[in-house]
Amino acid sequence: MFYFEDRVGPDFGADAPSYPDWTFPQWLKDAKFGIFVHWGLYSVPAFAETGDAPAPVEDAYRDHKYAEWYGNTVRIPGSSAEAYQRETFGPGTSYEDLAELWTAESFDAAGCVELFRRAGARYVVPTAKHHDGFCLWGTETTGFNSVGRGPGRDLMAEFATATRDAGLKFGCYFSGALDWHVSDLRAIDTDPDVFRLRRNDEDFARYAYNQASELVAKFAPDILWNDIEWPDGGKSAAEFGVAALFREYLAAVPEGIVNDRWGVPSHGYLTREYSDIGLLSGKNWESCRGLGRSFGVNRRETDADVLSVAEVVRHLVSVVSRNGNLLLNIGLNADGTVPAIYRDRLEGLGAWMDVNGEAIYGTRPFEGGLDDGAQDHFALTVGPAATYLLVLDPAAELPAAPVDTTGGRWLGAGAASEGFAVPEALKDSPVAVFAIRHAAGRAEIAPGHPA
Repeated sequence: MFYFEDRVGPDFGADAPSYPDWTFPQWLKDAKFGIFVHWGLYSVPAFAETGDAPAPVEDAYRDHKYAEWYGNTVRIPGSSAEAYQRETFGPGTSYEDLAELWTAESFDAAGCVELFRRAGARYVVPTAKHHDGFCLWGTETTGFNSVGRGPGRDLMAEFATATRDAGLKFGCYFSGALDWHVSDLRAIDTDPDVFRLRRNDEDFARYAYNQASELVAKFAPDILWNDIEWPDGGKSAAEFGVAALFREYLAAVPEGIVNDRWGVPSHGYLTREYSDIGLLSGKNWESCRGLGRSFGVNRRETDADVLSVAEVVRHLVSVVSRNGNLLLNIGLNADGTVPAIYRDRLEGLGAWMDVNGEAIYGTRPFEGGLDDGAQDHFALTVGPAATYLLVLDPAAELPAAPVDTTGGRWLGAGAASEGFAVPEALKDSPVAVFAIRHAAGRAEIAPGHPA
């Protein structure tokens, strides 16, 4: 797995550009939970391998588990995607021909966003352009977009309007350095190829800059979420470089923020994809992962391939208690609907958040964290008025609480608690929460929390 904050070349020496300073915005510190949406031409085949078993290194890209990488996988000889493409769409049908089959006929942005809001999300980040180069807005840079082909609609505009109408923050995902539509390179089949088989020339850097600049001008995204770095030809101090784009972005969105996937020595926060940051972190970070093993929807996934409601809740709790945000991804069906297997999880997560959200939103990590033994059973968050002890397996026999629980209460229990024991009514909950109210003048809030 790549840690993008370590990739910051090339070195321009004395001619290195200067980057603006980033301030992790208060709204994002407090939001804690957002929804990532992967939707594009790859949603037409909606095909990838499944299962948790790791593929051998030499086969990992041929047997890719990310459906949104179908445009690459289908070009690898002997891949199951190549066979699926031929059998389903006919010999000679290219990946880009799928644009004529994508109609998004049932897409209702307001309905999607309302589901995300009910799930507890405070921000939404759809894919404006993935590695296949197909743009989901009416760009002037290429005809390969959702207005000129396929749906015939500006899907990002619909997402942006619906998200902000719902009172949520809106971000844009953008693939900066990979664009297979305007490249003439063989398929990627190893990890090093991700960085070798991409265009780094100045013309492509201008192309990427113009597209990202359009997103800023049209949508003023609260988060500009880039992926797989940026073409090296655009990392200098040029007027079309990353540094210039950052300045332009902050001028348009003063509280805007970027992630760490630009390949330059400047970022707003760290990302971890299907991986973890370890123990309690003093850095702002975001966990991103799908409900299943893919970001794009995968028609081969079954219930067993997708996180349960309990697993989603526990992951959210784990991330937030260690100073992170969770950007939980769903893929939409080609017609624009949310797959039922994902909808069920989001509704279940929302039901838990309705009761226990105060232990998530606006909280900060408990100063000092927990010892190894306590971490198996508990997580801790601190809000302005209470410390929250989150029991990860409410039905299990618990050790002694790691903090003083005097005067606390169980959220959702319906009555005052006698001692520290999970009420029967909460033993089926994914995570049970015990709220310990702060006494007047008690300084239990972790550093950096808004008092």
